[in-house]
Amino acid sequence: MLVSGGETLLDEVNELWQKLNNMLLGCSKDFKQHYRTLTFEKRKLALQKKAANGEIRVTLAVNQNANEKAGYCISILNDEKVGEVESLFVSSAYRGRGIGDALMKDALAWMNVNGVEKKLVAFSAGNEQVFGFYMRYGFRLRRTVLEQV
Repeated sequence: MLVSGGETLLDEVNELWQKLNNMLLGCSKDFKQHYRTLTFEKRKLALQKKAANGEIRVTLAVNQNANEKAGYCISILNDEKVGEVESLFVSSAYRGRGIGDALMKDALAWMNVNGVEKKLVAFSAGNEQVFGFYMRYGFRLRRTVLEQV
């Protein structure tokens, strides 16, 4: 079951976000220190700042039978009508069941309803296995950004 809402749901993703951050820490070659020091509170503040004049949508995938969260998606609509999938994660126990697909379709539908003019998604170096997932939804490589270590 998907449960969607605004910024008030951000704290509900904390536990799953920690799992994502740990996964990225494990697969990052050059930015391990970033993931070691990144806290959920810092990430939450960055999301709120980015959407200051826009809107945040949080969608949770919940397994009602087990009373646990299986995944989440955080999307932002900024004041320039740009929509961005900021964070999407499905717990390893729930992968391969279409949950990521449902979360992505929900985010894109929300963006469409809100009249976004451009849709973006970014992912961390080391996590390139998600590239094919996002390509299924029409996302293509537009630019590469390098950050000095």
